[in-house]
Amino acid sequence: MSSTIRRVRRSTAITVSLAAGSALVPSGAAAADTARNGSPDASVPISQGLYQSAYSERNDALWMTSSVGMPPATVTDSRLLRVDPDSLKVEKAYRTPVTDTATGAVESVYGVAVDDEHNTVWTTNTRDHSVAVYSQRTGKRLATLPGVNHAREIVVDERRDTVWASAFGDGTLVAFDSGTFKEKERVTVPGTGPTGLALNKRTGSVYAADFHGARIIEVSPGAERPRLIPAGQGSLSVALSRNGRTAYTADQTTGTVTVVDLRKGAVTRSVATGGGTKSVAVDHRSGHVLAVNRTSATVTIVDPHKGAVVKSVPTGANPNHVHVAGGHAYVVDKSGSGPAGEDLLTRVRLRR
Repeated sequence: MSSTIRRVRRSTAITVSLAAGSALVPSGAAAADTARNGSPDASVPISQGLYQSAYSERNDALWMTSSVGMPPATVTDSRLLRVDPDSLKVEKAYRTPVTDTATGAVESVYGVAVDDEHNTVWTTNTRDHSVAVYSQRTGKRLATLPGVNHAREIVVDERRDTVWASAFGDGTLVAFDSGTFKEKERVTVPGTGPTGLALNKRTGSVYAADFHGARIIEVSPGAERPRLIPAGQGSLSVALSRNGRTAYTADQTTGTVTVVDLRKGAVTRSVATGGGTKSVAVDHRSGHVLAVNRTSATVTIVDPHKGAVVKSVPTGANPNHVHVAGGHAYVVDKSGSGPAGEDLLTRVRLRR
């Protein structure tokens, strides 16, 4: 476990801070002022083409995906990155395999999730309509699993040895065995566009934001059919409260975080956060929700119980994803503002 995470867990009064420029680590009285004023904790250039991140507690590593190039350009540079969560330095960069020797196209990675039980990391390969499995120990690709149309995001259920992937292209959620890599289940809801995923670890229910239908798709073990629950417009991401009874969606169309009572199947409130809300995560210690707003270039901290914004702080341009682990949020942007055009990783310190 990193010293950063140990230090945060011991603290009882850690405030929020956010960086949008170069690395900065204040100390002493300056640190206290920094915490109060929401000034930088740390922000560093990582690589071009960043997309998402996921933390491995087993290996004390932050895994990140990068793929350089937007359609219709061919992606010839895609990497799975292992980053130190303390220093935010890249420890390892694993290149993905070539899929077309004529063009140099590679298997480009986008979504990412870790399976610490099997010591693997899973990625979605959106352009190749597949998911892939890599060893956390060696970085070796262990398998590529086809048949996930426009694979978007991925979530791991370690308790049930299951990995779920969202297939945006055909409204499908696909489950794989995390040990054998064989497909276990395929659930299609016609007319939907599943994007972000969240898992209730206790029940095994998986939730997908439906970009097309202003709703959440719930797939539960033993259920005869998926349950459709109202949510925000243009939802790209979903996260759950600690008790699993409430869902939060990041709504790109309306620039909001929508709060959903899952037992009642109803929206309870909507909180404006900024233009192009893209990704959402929950700090289970405080219950606060963090949302990155792509066009507003901000990270917004929301108190969902009050339905109010706690703080909204500028970030680098085009924040794309937020992941919470060990008292910190890790924000990936697509700013290209590093000295060699790299995108930035920003670490946000969270208050209890």
